[in-house]
Amino acid sequence: EALDFYRSDLFLFIIFQQSVVFKFSNVICESYNTSWYIFSQCRLKAVSRDRVNLNIVGTILHPTNSIIVHLKVFKRENGYKPWLFDVKVDACRFQKKKYDGFTKMIYNAVSLFTNMNHTCPYEGQQVVNAFYLKPEHLLLPFPTGDYMLSTRWFFYNKLQFDSNVSFTFIEDL
Repeated sequence: EALDFYRSDLFLFIIFQQSVVFKFSNVICESYNTSWYIFSQCRLKAVSRDRVNLNIVGTILHPTNSIIVHLKVFKRENGYKPWLFDVKVDACRFQKKKYDGFTKMIYNAVSLFTNMNHTCPYEGQQVVNAFYLKPEHLLLPFPTGDYMLSTRWFFYNKLQFDSNVSFTFIEDL
């Protein structure tokens, strides 16, 4: 009986995996203070029809122990409208103890593709390499649609840079 339950869950998981489109559609990066932070790469690369990789390379020019990240999710409906999540996280504190659930979900998805997985201070080249979206990263239900994750990065309470990543989620069940 337990084996039948396992098989049915596995069957549903396989169907779910095949019936979901979850991929990046656009990325925009902007540095507001090039004496502190410089982007050398900010692009998407289509690897296959269903997979688009995100590559971001930037350099923090001075050591920083004070990083606040403002994460905001927008849903596209006649333009991008704020949707559900609007969180400010102390990145240095978060790296010591993963205290915010939404940020933890994003961190867990990207952590294998980045070198930004240590405690403060941060300095030098910061990389997100060949990151792609997988439906199993979503721990929350998302309705079908186009979304944008906006991240604003503050060092010592001064805005340094933004990165806005748009993605499409289509659940075809």
